[in-house]
Amino acid sequence: MTAFGIRLRGARTIVAGDASRAPLSIAGGRIRATLRGRVHRIDLRDHVIAPGLINAHEHLHLNAVPPLPAGAPFPNSYAWIAAFRSHFGDPAVVAALAVPKTLRMRHGALKNLLAGTTCVVHHDPWHPVLDTPDFPVGLLREYGWSYALGWPDYGPPVKPSFAATPADRPWMIHLAEGTDKTAQAELAQLDALGCLAPNSVLVHGVGLRARDIERVIDSGGAVVWCPTSNRNLLGRTLDPGRLQAAGRLLLGTDSRLSGARDLLEELRAAAAAAVFGAREALALVTTEAARILRLPRHGALAPGDRADLLIVADRGGDAARSVVGLRRAQIRAVVRDGVPRIADPDFADWFAAAGVDAVPVTLDGKPKLLARVLADPALLELERGLELVARPAAPVLEPVVAEGTC
Repeated sequence: MTAFGIRLRGARTIVAGDASRAPLSIAGGRIRATLRGRVHRIDLRDHVIAPGLINAHEHLHLNAVPPLPAGAPFPNSYAWIAAFRSHFGDPAVVAALAVPKTLRMRHGALKNLLAGTTCVVHHDPWHPVLDTPDFPVGLLREYGWSYALGWPDYGPPVKPSFAATPADRPWMIHLAEGTDKTAQAELAQLDALGCLAPNSVLVHGVGLRARDIERVIDSGGAVVWCPTSNRNLLGRTLDPGRLQAAGRLLLGTDSRLSGARDLLEELRAAAAAAVFGAREALALVTTEAARILRLPRHGALAPGDRADLLIVADRGGDAARSVVGLRRAQIRAVVRDGVPRIADPDFADWFAAAGVDAVPVTLDGKPKLLARVLADPALLELERGLELVARPAAPVLEPVVAEGTC
Protein backbone atom coordinates (compact mmCIF):
# COMPACT_ATOMS: atom_id res chain seq x y z
CA MET A 1 0.00 0.00 0.00
CA THR A 2 1.14 3.56 -0.64
CA ALA A 3 1.93 5.79 2.35
CA PHE A 4 0.42 8.76 0.48
CA GLY A 5 -2.19 9.48 -2.14
CA ILE A 6 -2.22 8.85 -5.88
CA ARG A 7 -4.06 11.21 -8.23
CA LEU A 8 -4.74 10.04 -11.76
CA ARG A 9 -5.39 12.99 -14.07
CA GLY A 10 -6.57 13.51 -17.63
CA ALA A 11 -8.25 10.14 -18.27
CA ARG A 12 -11.87 9.33 -18.94
CA THR A 13 -12.96 7.29 -15.93
CA ILE A 14 -15.92 4.91 -16.14
CA VAL A 15 -17.81 5.60 -12.91
CA ALA A 16 -20.99 3.54 -12.38
CA GLY A 17 -21.29 3.10 -16.15
CA ASP A 18 -20.78 6.76 -17.12
CA ALA A 19 -17.54 8.47 -18.16
CA SER A 20 -16.08 11.30 -16.06
CA ARG A 21 -13.10 13.59 -16.70
CA ALA A 22 -12.63 14.32 -12.99
CA PRO A 23 -9.29 13.21 -11.49
CA LEU A 24 -9.39 9.88 -9.69
CA SER A 25 -7.87 9.90 -6.20
CA ILE A 26 -6.58 6.80 -4.40
CA ALA A 27 -5.32 6.29 -0.85
CA GLY A 28 -5.16 3.25 1.39
CA GLY A 29 -6.33 1.00 -1.42
CA ARG A 30 -9.62 2.90 -1.85
CA ILE A 31 -11.08 5.53 -4.14
CA ARG A 32 -11.18 8.84 -2.25
CA ALA A 33 -13.20 12.02 -2.71
CA THR A 34 -10.24 14.08 -1.46
CA LEU A 35 -6.59 13.55 -0.61
CA ARG A 36 -4.50 14.98 2.19
CA GLY A 37 -0.76 15.15 2.60
CA ARG A 38 1.69 14.02 -0.07
CA VAL A 39 0.21 13.23 -3.47
CA HIS A 40 1.86 11.41 -6.36
CA ARG A 41 0.33 12.61 -9.63
CA ILE A 42 0.15 10.51 -12.78
CA ASP A 43 -0.84 12.01 -16.14
CA LEU A 44 -3.22 9.67 -17.97
CA ARG A 45 -4.47 11.88 -20.76
CA ASP A 46 -5.61 9.79 -23.77
CA HIS A 47 -6.50 6.90 -21.44
CA VAL A 48 -9.66 5.27 -20.10
CA ILE A 49 -9.87 3.97 -16.53
CA ALA A 50 -12.40 1.21 -15.93
CA PRO A 51 -13.21 -0.74 -12.78
CA GLY A 52 -11.36 -4.03 -12.41
CA LEU A 53 -13.43 -6.77 -13.99
CA ILE A 54 -15.48 -9.32 -12.02
CA ASN A 55 -15.47 -12.93 -13.27
CA ALA A 56 -18.72 -14.47 -12.06
CA HIS A 57 -17.76 -18.10 -12.69
CA GLU A 58 -14.35 -19.76 -12.60
CA HIS A 59 -12.66 -23.02 -11.59
CA LEU A 60 -9.27 -21.58 -10.66
CA HIS A 61 -7.35 -24.85 -10.40
CA LEU A 62 -8.23 -26.20 -13.86
CA ASN A 63 -6.71 -23.64 -16.21
CA ALA A 64 -3.59 -25.65 -17.09
CA VAL A 65 -5.48 -28.92 -17.68
CA PRO A 66 -5.67 -29.75 -21.41
CA PRO A 67 -9.23 -29.82 -22.79
CA LEU A 68 -10.87 -32.77 -24.45
CA PRO A 69 -10.17 -33.03 -28.19
CA ALA A 70 -12.86 -31.29 -30.23
CA GLY A 71 -15.72 -33.55 -31.24
CA ALA A 72 -19.48 -33.69 -31.51
CA PRO A 73 -21.37 -31.49 -29.03
CA PHE A 74 -22.43 -33.13 -25.79
CA PRO A 75 -26.15 -33.20 -24.88
CA ASN A 76 -25.33 -32.00 -21.35
CA SER A 77 -22.47 -31.44 -18.94
CA TYR A 78 -22.92 -34.84 -17.33
CA ALA A 79 -22.10 -36.53 -20.64
CA TRP A 80 -19.03 -34.29 -20.93
CA ILE A 81 -17.93 -35.26 -17.40
CA ALA A 82 -18.29 -38.95 -18.26
CA ALA A 83 -16.19 -38.47 -21.40
CA PHE A 84 -13.54 -36.52 -19.54
CA ARG A 85 -12.98 -39.36 -17.08
CA SER A 86 -11.36 -41.37 -19.87
CA HIS A 87 -9.17 -38.32 -20.60
CA PHE A 88 -7.51 -38.64 -17.17
CA GLY A 89 -5.12 -41.23 -18.59
CA ASP A 90 -3.69 -38.77 -21.10
CA PRO A 91 -0.04 -38.06 -20.10
CA ALA A 92 -0.56 -34.30 -20.50
CA VAL A 93 -3.55 -34.38 -18.14
CA VAL A 94 -1.63 -36.54 -15.64
CA ALA A 95 1.24 -34.04 -15.71
CA ALA A 96 -1.07 -31.04 -15.30
CA LEU A 97 -2.86 -32.56 -12.31
CA ALA A 98 0.47 -33.50 -10.71
CA VAL A 99 1.22 -29.79 -10.25
CA PRO A 100 0.41 -28.90 -6.61
CA LYS A 101 -3.10 -27.53 -6.26
CA THR A 102 -1.80 -24.46 -4.44
CA LEU A 103 0.20 -23.51 -7.53
CA ARG A 104 -2.68 -24.32 -9.89
CA MET A 105 -4.98 -22.07 -7.85
CA ARG A 106 -2.49 -19.20 -8.06
CA HIS A 107 -2.10 -19.80 -11.77
CA GLY A 108 -5.85 -19.48 -12.32
CA ALA A 109 -5.82 -16.23 -10.37
CA LEU A 110 -2.85 -14.89 -12.35
CA LYS A 111 -4.60 -15.76 -15.62
CA ASN A 112 -7.51 -13.61 -14.51
CA LEU A 113 -5.35 -10.71 -13.31
CA LEU A 114 -3.42 -10.50 -16.57
CA ALA A 115 -6.72 -9.84 -18.36
CA GLY A 116 -7.85 -7.08 -16.00
CA THR A 117 -9.97 -9.27 -13.70
CA THR A 118 -9.49 -8.30 -10.06
CA CYS A 119 -12.35 -10.25 -8.42
CA VAL A 120 -13.33 -13.88 -9.11
CA VAL A 121 -16.07 -16.30 -8.06
CA HIS A 122 -14.42 -19.69 -7.47
CA HIS A 123 -17.06 -22.44 -7.85
CA ASP A 124 -15.34 -25.27 -5.98
CA PRO A 125 -14.35 -26.14 -2.39
CA TRP A 126 -12.44 -23.40 -0.60
CA HIS A 127 -8.68 -23.87 -0.40
CA PRO A 128 -6.29 -22.33 2.20
CA VAL A 129 -4.23 -20.62 -0.53
CA LEU A 130 -7.24 -18.40 -1.29
CA ASP A 131 -6.73 -16.75 2.10
CA THR A 132 -3.06 -15.86 1.62
CA PRO A 133 -2.33 -12.10 1.63
CA ASP A 134 -0.51 -12.16 -1.71
CA PHE A 135 -3.17 -14.10 -3.64
CA PRO A 136 -3.28 -12.39 -7.07
CA VAL A 137 -7.01 -11.51 -7.14
CA GLY A 138 -9.85 -10.73 -4.78
CA LEU A 139 -12.57 -13.33 -4.30
CA LEU A 140 -16.27 -13.49 -3.59
CA ARG A 141 -16.59 -14.68 0.01
CA GLU A 142 -19.46 -15.63 2.31
CA TYR A 143 -21.58 -17.24 -0.37
CA GLY A 144 -23.27 -20.61 -0.73
CA TRP A 145 -22.91 -23.13 -3.51
CA SER A 146 -23.69 -26.58 -4.77
CA TYR A 147 -22.18 -28.12 -7.85
CA ALA A 148 -25.11 -29.47 -9.87
CA LEU A 149 -28.38 -31.32 -9.39
CA GLY A 150 -27.10 -34.36 -11.27
CA TRP A 151 -23.77 -34.63 -9.47
CA PRO A 152 -24.68 -34.86 -5.75
CA ASP A 153 -21.42 -36.49 -4.65
CA TYR A 154 -19.30 -33.37 -5.21
CA GLY A 155 -19.72 -30.25 -3.12
CA PRO A 156 -22.39 -29.35 -0.57
CA PRO A 157 -25.84 -30.98 -1.03
CA VAL A 158 -28.32 -28.70 -2.78
CA LYS A 159 -31.16 -28.17 -0.33
CA PRO A 160 -29.12 -27.93 2.90
CA SER A 161 -26.61 -25.62 1.20
CA PHE A 162 -29.35 -23.30 -0.02
CA ALA A 163 -31.03 -23.28 3.39
CA ALA A 164 -27.74 -22.44 5.13
CA THR A 165 -27.01 -19.48 2.84
CA PRO A 166 -28.27 -16.13 4.20
CA ALA A 167 -30.82 -14.45 1.94
CA ASP A 168 -28.52 -11.47 1.48
CA ARG A 169 -25.66 -13.64 0.12
CA PRO A 170 -25.53 -15.29 -3.32
CA TRP A 171 -26.04 -19.03 -3.75
CA MET A 172 -24.52 -20.62 -6.89
CA ILE A 173 -25.27 -23.81 -8.83
CA HIS A 174 -24.56 -25.17 -12.32
CA LEU A 175 -27.99 -25.53 -13.88
CA ALA A 176 -29.48 -26.50 -17.25
CA GLU A 177 -26.00 -26.95 -18.71
CA GLY A 178 -27.16 -28.82 -21.80
CA THR A 179 -29.58 -28.88 -24.70
CA ASP A 180 -31.53 -32.09 -23.96
CA LYS A 181 -34.54 -32.90 -21.77
CA THR A 182 -32.30 -33.59 -18.77
CA ALA A 183 -31.03 -29.99 -18.85
CA GLN A 184 -34.45 -28.53 -19.66
CA ALA A 185 -36.00 -30.22 -16.61
CA GLU A 186 -33.54 -28.83 -14.07
CA LEU A 187 -35.13 -25.44 -13.39
CA ALA A 188 -38.43 -27.04 -12.41
CA GLN A 189 -36.54 -29.47 -10.17
CA LEU A 190 -34.68 -26.64 -8.47
CA ASP A 191 -37.92 -24.69 -8.04
CA ALA A 192 -39.64 -27.73 -6.51
CA LEU A 193 -36.83 -27.98 -3.96
CA GLY A 194 -37.51 -24.39 -2.91
CA CYS A 195 -34.06 -23.26 -4.09
CA LEU A 196 -35.04 -20.62 -6.66
CA ALA A 197 -34.93 -17.24 -4.95
CA PRO A 198 -33.57 -13.69 -5.38
CA ASN A 199 -30.11 -14.83 -4.25
CA SER A 200 -29.99 -17.86 -6.61
CA VAL A 201 -27.28 -17.51 -9.27
CA LEU A 202 -27.60 -20.19 -11.94
CA VAL A 203 -24.52 -20.98 -14.01
CA HIS A 204 -24.84 -21.64 -17.78
CA GLY A 205 -28.62 -22.03 -18.25
CA VAL A 206 -28.32 -23.18 -21.88
CA GLY A 207 -31.34 -25.46 -21.52
CA LEU A 208 -33.60 -22.69 -20.20
CA ARG A 209 -36.58 -22.09 -22.46
CA ALA A 210 -38.38 -18.74 -22.78
CA ARG A 211 -40.85 -19.57 -19.99
CA ASP A 212 -37.96 -20.73 -17.77
CA ILE A 213 -36.14 -17.45 -18.27
CA GLU A 214 -39.28 -15.58 -17.26
CA ARG A 215 -39.51 -17.76 -14.14
CA VAL A 216 -35.90 -16.91 -13.24
CA ILE A 217 -36.61 -13.20 -13.70
CA ASP A 218 -39.83 -13.41 -11.64
CA SER A 219 -37.91 -15.13 -8.84
CA GLY A 220 -35.29 -12.37 -8.77
CA GLY A 221 -32.54 -14.88 -9.56
CA ALA A 222 -29.81 -14.47 -12.15
CA VAL A 223 -27.82 -16.46 -14.73
CA VAL A 224 -24.07 -16.51 -15.39
CA TRP A 225 -23.45 -16.61 -19.13
CA CYS A 226 -20.31 -18.52 -20.28
CA PRO A 227 -20.70 -18.42 -24.08
CA THR A 228 -17.36 -19.91 -25.13
CA SER A 229 -17.58 -22.87 -22.75
CA ASN A 230 -21.18 -23.50 -23.84
CA ARG A 231 -20.31 -23.51 -27.53
CA ASN A 232 -17.26 -25.72 -27.01
CA LEU A 233 -19.14 -28.34 -24.99
CA LEU A 234 -22.74 -28.07 -26.14
CA GLY A 235 -22.56 -26.49 -29.59
CA ARG A 236 -24.61 -23.45 -28.60
CA THR A 237 -25.33 -21.02 -25.80
CA LEU A 238 -28.38 -19.27 -24.40
CA ASP A 239 -29.91 -16.12 -25.87
CA PRO A 240 -28.87 -13.56 -23.25
CA GLY A 241 -31.03 -10.65 -24.42
CA ARG A 242 -34.04 -11.02 -22.11
CA LEU A 243 -31.94 -11.68 -19.01
CA GLN A 244 -29.66 -8.75 -19.76
CA ALA A 245 -32.59 -6.40 -20.31
CA ALA A 246 -34.03 -7.48 -16.96
CA GLY A 247 -30.72 -6.92 -15.15
CA ARG A 248 -30.33 -10.62 -14.32
CA LEU A 249 -27.24 -11.56 -16.34
CA LEU A 250 -23.53 -11.89 -15.47
CA LEU A 251 -20.52 -13.14 -17.45
CA GLY A 252 -18.02 -15.87 -16.54
CA THR A 253 -15.19 -17.85 -18.10
CA ASP A 254 -15.66 -21.33 -16.56
CA SER A 255 -11.94 -22.19 -17.08
CA ARG A 256 -9.62 -22.92 -19.96
CA LEU A 257 -10.50 -26.59 -19.58
CA SER A 258 -13.69 -25.82 -21.48
CA GLY A 259 -13.95 -22.07 -21.97
CA ALA A 260 -12.23 -18.93 -23.14
CA ARG A 261 -8.65 -17.87 -22.54
CA ASP A 262 -9.83 -15.10 -20.21
CA LEU A 263 -12.66 -12.68 -19.43
CA LEU A 264 -11.56 -10.23 -22.14
CA GLU A 265 -12.10 -12.99 -24.69
CA GLU A 266 -15.58 -13.60 -23.28
CA LEU A 267 -16.31 -9.87 -23.54
CA ARG A 268 -15.37 -10.04 -27.22
CA ALA A 269 -17.71 -13.02 -27.62
CA ALA A 270 -20.51 -11.09 -25.94
CA ALA A 271 -19.94 -8.08 -28.20
CA ALA A 272 -19.79 -10.31 -31.30
CA ALA A 273 -23.22 -11.70 -30.44
CA ALA A 274 -24.49 -8.17 -31.20
CA VAL A 275 -27.36 -8.59 -28.74
CA PHE A 276 -26.34 -5.43 -26.88
CA GLY A 277 -23.62 -2.80 -27.04
CA ALA A 278 -20.19 -2.40 -25.48
CA ARG A 279 -21.50 -0.44 -22.50
CA GLU A 280 -24.01 -3.17 -21.65
CA ALA A 281 -21.38 -5.89 -22.13
CA LEU A 282 -18.92 -4.13 -19.80
CA ALA A 283 -21.64 -3.73 -17.17
CA LEU A 284 -21.98 -7.53 -17.01
CA VAL A 285 -18.47 -7.69 -15.50
CA THR A 286 -18.59 -4.47 -13.45
CA THR A 287 -21.74 -2.78 -12.11
CA GLU A 288 -24.22 -5.61 -12.81
CA ALA A 289 -21.87 -8.27 -11.43
CA ALA A 290 -21.25 -6.23 -8.27
CA ARG A 291 -24.98 -5.72 -7.72
CA ILE A 292 -26.06 -9.34 -8.29
CA LEU A 293 -23.14 -10.83 -6.33
CA ARG A 294 -23.68 -8.40 -3.42
CA LEU A 295 -20.24 -6.76 -3.78
CA PRO A 296 -21.02 -3.16 -2.80
CA ARG A 297 -17.42 -1.86 -2.95
CA HIS A 298 -16.63 -3.20 -6.42
CA GLY A 299 -17.44 -2.38 -10.00
CA ALA A 300 -18.11 1.37 -9.94
CA LEU A 301 -15.04 3.45 -8.78
CA ALA A 302 -17.12 5.65 -6.47
CA PRO A 303 -15.56 7.13 -3.29
CA GLY A 304 -15.04 4.32 -0.79
CA ASP A 305 -14.82 1.61 -3.46
CA ARG A 306 -11.78 -0.64 -3.75
CA ALA A 307 -9.16 0.89 -6.02
CA ASP A 308 -9.18 -2.01 -8.49
CA LEU A 309 -8.57 -0.53 -11.92
CA LEU A 310 -8.07 -1.40 -15.54
CA ILE A 311 -6.21 1.30 -17.53
CA VAL A 312 -6.31 1.25 -21.33
CA ALA A 313 -5.61 3.60 -24.23
CA ASP A 314 -8.57 5.77 -25.18
CA ARG A 315 -9.87 4.67 -28.58
CA GLY A 316 -12.54 7.39 -28.74
CA GLY A 317 -16.31 7.11 -28.81
CA ASP A 318 -18.08 5.40 -25.93
CA ALA A 319 -15.46 4.83 -23.23
CA ALA A 320 -16.61 1.21 -22.83
CA ARG A 321 -15.51 0.47 -26.39
CA SER A 322 -11.92 1.10 -25.33
CA VAL A 323 -12.17 -1.97 -23.06
CA VAL A 324 -14.51 -4.33 -24.91
CA GLY A 325 -12.61 -6.01 -27.73
CA LEU A 326 -9.14 -5.64 -26.21
CA ARG A 327 -6.62 -8.43 -25.79
CA ARG A 328 -4.66 -8.66 -22.56
CA ALA A 329 -1.34 -7.40 -23.94
CA GLN A 330 -3.10 -4.17 -24.96
CA ILE A 331 -3.97 -3.29 -21.35
CA ARG A 332 -1.78 -0.46 -20.11
CA ALA A 333 -2.06 -1.33 -16.40
CA VAL A 334 -3.96 -3.55 -13.97
CA VAL A 335 -4.21 -2.09 -10.47
CA ARG A 336 -5.44 -3.93 -7.38
CA ASP A 337 -5.99 -2.19 -4.02
CA GLY A 338 -4.44 0.96 -5.49
CA VAL A 339 -1.18 -0.79 -6.40
CA PRO A 340 -0.08 -1.69 -9.95
CA ARG A 341 0.33 -5.44 -10.46
CA ILE A 342 1.21 -5.57 -14.18
CA ALA A 343 1.71 -2.55 -16.42
CA ASP A 344 3.59 -1.17 -19.38
CA PRO A 345 7.19 -0.14 -18.58
CA ASP A 346 6.41 3.59 -18.55
CA PHE A 347 4.43 3.04 -15.34
CA ALA A 348 7.66 2.26 -13.48
CA ASP A 349 7.37 5.41 -11.36
CA TRP A 350 4.00 4.24 -9.99
CA PHE A 351 5.51 0.91 -8.93
CA ALA A 352 8.33 2.83 -7.24
CA ALA A 353 5.98 5.29 -5.54
CA ALA A 354 3.91 2.37 -4.21
CA GLY A 355 7.02 0.60 -2.94
CA VAL A 356 6.37 -2.36 -5.21
CA ASP A 357 9.38 -4.19 -6.59
CA ALA A 358 8.71 -5.03 -10.24
CA VAL A 359 10.48 -7.27 -12.71
CA PRO A 360 10.55 -7.04 -16.52
CA VAL A 361 8.48 -9.61 -18.38
CA THR A 362 6.91 -10.03 -21.77
CA LEU A 363 3.19 -10.73 -22.14
CA ASP A 364 2.31 -12.19 -25.53
CA GLY A 365 5.50 -10.61 -26.83
CA LYS A 366 4.92 -7.14 -25.37
CA PRO A 367 7.23 -5.70 -22.66
CA LYS A 368 5.61 -5.29 -19.25
CA LEU A 369 6.50 -4.85 -15.58
CA LEU A 370 5.13 -7.44 -13.16
CA ALA A 371 5.05 -7.16 -9.37
CA ARG A 372 7.82 -9.41 -8.10
CA VAL A 373 5.46 -11.16 -5.67
CA LEU A 374 3.73 -12.63 -8.76
CA ALA A 375 6.93 -13.58 -10.57
CA ASP A 376 7.49 -17.06 -9.14
CA PRO A 377 9.16 -18.96 -12.03
CA ALA A 378 7.09 -22.08 -11.29
CA LEU A 379 3.94 -19.97 -11.61
CA LEU A 380 5.03 -18.23 -14.80
CA GLU A 381 5.92 -21.56 -16.34
CA LEU A 382 2.24 -22.51 -16.28
CA GLU A 383 1.12 -19.38 -18.15
CA ARG A 384 1.88 -19.50 -21.85
CA GLY A 385 2.79 -16.09 -23.22
CA LEU A 386 4.18 -14.70 -19.94
CA GLU A 387 7.96 -14.82 -19.66
CA LEU A 388 10.59 -13.27 -17.43
CA VAL A 389 13.11 -11.10 -19.24
CA ALA A 390 16.61 -12.25 -18.45
CA ARG A 391 18.74 -9.38 -17.28
CA PRO A 392 22.01 -9.10 -19.25
CA ALA A 393 24.94 -10.63 -17.44
CA ALA A 394 27.76 -8.36 -16.39
CA PRO A 395 30.60 -8.48 -18.93
CA VAL A 396 33.54 -10.68 -18.02
CA LEU A 397 36.71 -8.63 -18.26
CA GLU A 398 39.90 -10.36 -19.34
CA PRO A 399 42.86 -9.60 -17.06
CA VAL A 400 45.29 -7.09 -18.54
CA VAL A 401 48.85 -8.35 -18.44
CA ALA A 402 51.50 -5.69 -18.67
CA GLU A 403 54.15 -6.29 -21.29
CA GLY A 404 57.34 -7.74 -19.86
CA THR A 405 55.76 -9.37 -16.80
CA CYS A 406 55.00 -12.99 -16.06
